[in-house]
Order: sequence, then C-alpha cells, then structure tokens
Amino acid sequence: MTYTIHQHSHNFSAWAASRAASVIGSRFTVEQGKGLLESIGFGPSLDSPVKIPEPEKLDRIHRKWRHGIVSLGTELELVITHGVAAKLINVYLKSRFVCGGFADSPKVQALHPPIDRVLLEELARKDFGGKRKFWAQANKCGWSQFDSATYEELIKEICEALNGRPLWEIEQFWKGHQ
Repeated sequence: MTYTIHQHSHNFSAWAASRAASVIGSRFTVEQGKGLLESIGFGPSLDSPVKIPEPEKLDRIHRKWRHGIVSLGTELELVITHGVAAKLINVYLKSRFVCGGFADSPKVQALHPPIDRVLLEELARKDFGGKRKFWAQANKCGWSQFDSATYEELIKEICEALNGRPLWEIEQFWKGHQ
C-alpha cells in the first residue's frame, strides 16, 4: 500500500488533536485519540471540504460526532466530556482544512474553532463582542468540563460575536503560540 499525502495529513491531524485534547482528568494516548476520531469517520478519505457537512447542518452533525466520541470513550473506560470531544474534533478539522489550504471554503469557515483556557481568558480580557462576563464564566467552568449544552452555547456566542466572519478568526485571540 502506498503512503499518501491524505494518510500523512490524517496521521498528523490525529496526532495534533490527540495531544491538544488529552488533559489532566481526561488522559488518552495518541493511538486512542486517533481511534476515537476514526470511529466517527475521520480518516484519510476525509480529504476535501466537499466531504464535510454544509454549514447549516454542521452543529447537528458536530453534536452527533461528540456523542459518538463520548460514548466510545465510556466503552474504553476513558473520561471524555463534550468539551474534550469537541477539542479533539476541532483541532483535527483545523489541521486538515483550516490550515490545510481550504480556509476560503464556506464549509471550512463554519468549522468550530478549538476552545481552551488561553482563548477564553483573552476573549474576556478584550471584552470581545461585549461579552466579557460570558467568556469569563465559560473559562471558570473549564473547557474540558463542558457538557453538550454549554459547548453549544459557547459556539453560538462566538458566531454571534464574529457576525458572519469565518469562525477560525476567533483564534486571533488565542495566544498559545506565543
């Protein structure tokens, strides 16, 4: 079997997502993270924005993906919350598509950004969208402890604050790269 750029991209994205989402209280290996992602259909064949959901269907499908990961995590005796599942999904999709040369695609612009403490702290500090209290409260809850409803409310608030701009733009406030 030939090693393709699609396999390479999948491996890298699964590694990055697994490293980013495995945190104190929810530890898992890269191999386990990759297996969780593959269980929801993320693999080498997910190689084009054509294969990701339409923006109007994304939130519903994202919920289904999170539930699948949380459920399999439970079967594997892993502690996986909706916040952790979302981080695993979102870093994977960011790596494959947002940073993979497809940022102008409307489907890619609708992809949920990875959420973490660094982002939420900066959103609160900057009072982004006039929602300082909301960002601070979300940060106090802790992204890795988010249930489905809390996660979805956060994404709704990000969409509202960005006012139609690509969701990846929220990461201008992520200072983890510094």
